[in-house]
Amino acid sequence: MFETVRSGPWVVRRLRDEVDRVFSNLAEGSWIPDLHGFLAGGTYPPVNLWETEAAVVVELEVPGLTLADLEVLVVGNELTVKGQRKDTAVGEAPYHRRERMVGEFTRSIQVPLAVAPDKVEALLKDGILTVTLPKDEATKPRKIAIRG
Repeated sequence: MFETVRSGPWVVRRLRDEVDRVFSNLAEGSWIPDLHGFLAGGTYPPVNLWETEAAVVVELEVPGLTLADLEVLVVGNELTVKGQRKDTAVGEAPYHRRERMVGEFTRSIQVPLAVAPDKVEALLKDGILTVTLPKDEATKPRKIAIRG
C-alpha cells in the first residue's frame, strides 16, 4: 500500500535543502512551496537535453507560459531560463486543491561543450520551449589531411 522511501545521506541532504528553501520562501512572502519538483525527484521546469552533429538541443516543459513570461540567457556554456507563472485564480476564492506551481523560477543548465552564443535560437510551441545551441566551430571535428 505504501511505497518504501530509499534512505541515505543524499535523501537527508535533499530534504534539508527543500525545507530550508520552503522557509526562505515563506520569509520572502512566497507561501506556495514547490514540493512537486521535490516529490517527483526533479526540478522545474523538466528538461530534455541531447546533442546533434551541429548543436546541443534543450527542451523545457513550460505549459501555459507565453513569450512575455520567459527569458533565455546564454553565458559561456551555461543556459539559463527564467520565467514566471502567474496565478490563474479569479477573485479571492479559496483553492480546494493546488498542485501547479506559481511564481518565478530559474533553471540553469551546464551544456557539455562550447557553444556559439550569437547563433542560439529559442522557439516556444505547444508548451515546449526548444533552445538550439549551435556548437562552437572549435568543438566541431575537423578532418586533417595526411601527407605522405
